[in-house]
Amino acid sequence: MSELVTGEAVALELRPAKLPSRALAVLLDLVAAVVFYVVVTLLLALATAGLDEAAQMAIAVATFLLLLVGVPIAVETLTHGRSLGKLALGLRVVRDDGGPIRFRHALVRGAVGVVEILMTFGVVACVASLVSARGRRLGDVFAGTLVVRERVPAGRSPFVPAPPPWLAGQFSGLDLSAVPDALWLAVRQYLTRMGQLDPHVGAAMAERLASDLAARTGTPAPYGVPPGAYLAAVVHERQAREARRAFGGASLPGPVPGGQGSGAGWPAGPAAGPPLGPGQAVPAAEGFAPPSGPAAPGAAAPGEPPQQPQPAERPSNGFAPPA
Repeated sequence: MSELVTGEAVALELRPAKLPSRALAVLLDLVAAVVFYVVVTLLLALATAGLDEAAQMAIAVATFLLLLVGVPIAVETLTHGRSLGKLALGLRVVRDDGGPIRFRHALVRGAVGVVEILMTFGVVACVASLVSARGRRLGDVFAGTLVVRERVPAGRSPFVPAPPPWLAGQFSGLDLSAVPDALWLAVRQYLTRMGQLDPHVGAAMAERLASDLAARTGTPAPYGVPPGAYLAAVVHERQAREARRAFGGASLPGPVPGGQGSGAGWPAGPAAGPPLGPGQAVPAAEGFAPPSGPAAPGAAAPGEPPQQPQPAERPSNGFAPPA
């Protein structure tokens, strides 16, 4: 990626085009231009058959300059840097500040391109592109332009793992207004890549981020809660608030999709209870056994013999359904 700064002091991250894609785009442009030039030349030869040799030579030179030099310049000017080959390969010519090119930029690129592409069969352009840090040829250097990729393959965006089920919703009363965006970004990057980090490095990073987040919110992490689980729970709470704000009070239906949607990978902990107040601690997660739910009807309690199923009551009208 190449970082360019616009006139409004906005940093743009652009991906300069590599030499193979640029060379293929120029080759497509030359093929299209040569085919068009041959067709027009044949038509002009038939139309000017009665002229003398000097007039025919003048028309041939004018046709060459117009079709192989003037037409590419006009195409890049009208399309703002996208010729036929560049359009096919997803490339575009932009200024050094990231803006669209104008006629003067296309004129300089086309005039220098006659020397470094047509007269030297592209040798000078290839050498200049290999030497340049951003793959620019001489025409781009003199014109102040850059060829960038418009179609960048979209990578799969990582998901933030969901917090443990016993910790979800425990931070509904936390004040998150003082947390800056840079800290949210750092926490998100850690949560999406914590499985790739060294255990010691990841633990130290989680403790540092948790302390920074606790300092911004004014509420320290509950006792016994791992720093990574604390960060995931706070980020999930922020996403839940944004969802309620965006969808008119509707809360998130469940854990954040992707990653560890069911809380797998986190240590077991207490069942979800009422939201924590400032300074209130959550019991330690080690050795915790979640309480068993209510027994199902007809189930035997521990240490008791199994109960016999009760016969179904007959309807009051005396009708007994067949067995």
